[in-house]
Amino acid sequence: MVNNQIIGDRDTRLSSLSPEDLAVLRDSLHEQRLFREEQLRQIANVPTRTDEPVPRRSAAQTEVRAELAASARMVLADVEAALERMAEGRYGRCHLCRRPIDRERLVIVPQARYCARCQQVREAGR
Repeated sequence: MVNNQIIGDRDTRLSSLSPEDLAVLRDSLHEQRLFREEQLRQIANVPTRTDEPVPRRSAAQTEVRAELAASARMVLADVEAALERMAEGRYGRCHLCRRPIDRERLVIVPQARYCARCQQVREAGR
């Protein structure tokens, strides 16, 4: 019974993100969103005028740009999903085990969907 109480106390402590914590994490997510949107604009390198020449790129450069854009879109989608979870009151819980994600992990990776343990399990399975 004592072990269950300790685990329950730990879960309560971890899940209790203060309003200040949530505000800081929300700001961080908004900053990441702006950064990724700007990154995607730069990768696209769309000329602002129709008479500007589009620079020619090698196949390798095109491939690298495509990979960078795909990565930026993936992170942007994760950020948007985290903001949605936050708005719905579901932010900070692991998608697999449903336990709270450590506050320290969220500070480092605010869009995290998984606790550190479940993330390791997912990565080991790849």
